[in-house]
Amino acid sequence: MTSGDFCSPGEGMDTLQKVCSKQLPPCNLNEEDLLQNPHFSKLLLSLSQHVDKSGLSLFLAKELAQAWKEVRLYKTTWLRSEILQRVIQELLGDYYVKIQDTDLTSEDKKFHETLERRLLVTELTQLLGHNQEREMPPLLGLEKVDLLELMPPSEDFVWMRGRLQLEVEEQLKKKCFTLLCYHDPSLDSDRETLKAAKLWKLADILVSEKQQCQVARSQQKEQMSLLEKKSASYAQVLLRCLTLLQRFLQEHRLKTQSELDHVNSQYLEIKCSAMILKLRMEELKILSDTYTTEKVEIHRLIRDRLEEAICLQEQDMEKSQQVLNTYEVLGEEFDRLVKEYTQLKQATENKRWALQEFNKAYH
Repeated sequence: MTSGDFCSPGEGMDTLQKVCSKQLPPCNLNEEDLLQNPHFSKLLLSLSQHVDKSGLSLFLAKELAQAWKEVRLYKTTWLRSEILQRVIQELLGDYYVKIQDTDLTSEDKKFHETLERRLLVTELTQLLGHNQEREMPPLLGLEKVDLLELMPPSEDFVWMRGRLQLEVEEQLKKKCFTLLCYHDPSLDSDRETLKAAKLWKLADILVSEKQQCQVARSQQKEQMSLLEKKSASYAQVLLRCLTLLQRFLQEHRLKTQSELDHVNSQYLEIKCSAMILKLRMEELKILSDTYTTEKVEIHRLIRDRLEEAICLQEQDMEKSQQVLNTYEVLGEEFDRLVKEYTQLKQATENKRWALQEFNKAYH
């Protein structure tokens, strides 16, 4: 196989997307897949020529179409008999209701009794026929001959069948008109002739509407498939965008982190200075509220007097310090004289006190 057998990436991508969306199971193919797997893309294009729009092979699709045709034929036959059966059951049901409310004519009673007997015998005969086909014992030991004895007379059956046809036609006409009015409520007030004319076109209208619904459903399916693909591609794009944003965010954060730290430190420093100034202002406010002008003047006078007293005390202390320094020059002899002077002074004070006490006692 030469390289010319393969389609270009762009052309192959468009073609394969159409094929995969309509004929093959959904698969996400991009240009990279086509470039890496050219034989697979060629296989998909070749395979699309042997399958129909639903993905079945052409031979199987043909057999399936034939089978559906037979099924529709059997279904139509069964529906006809089923509709007739239900219409007859409804006629008998209406008869049971009317017989409770009104008095029916003898012909009506004869018609419904003959119809009921004929229907019952037919159903039992069919049931016995099924049992014989399955090789089962007859129900209640009955045979078809026993059931045929219950059949109404042939004259009554012929008369009943002729009237039954008219009754069934009338019942089906009512149902058809009901269906027509349900499909188009605006026709409810029209005459029967106009309804009958509209009724002949109802089947074609329903078929057309069914085809439109199928086309709309097919388009919806294609749109849903396209939406899923776009959602998947959008999700991938969003993931790539998130990855890029995360990377850009990290890079920008590393570059601006130092600037941000510097700005934060300046902000904290300014905030701290502002707090200190605020505290100092509160302190000054408390001091101004506590110490008035009169109190400040009094404290100033007290301070001046205390400073004068401190100066005098410092002068006295300086003089005493000079005297002590003079006495320290004399040495131990001076200490002895001081002690002796102290003893003599104490003895003198004692004798003076004794003399004072003696004079008090004498006077």
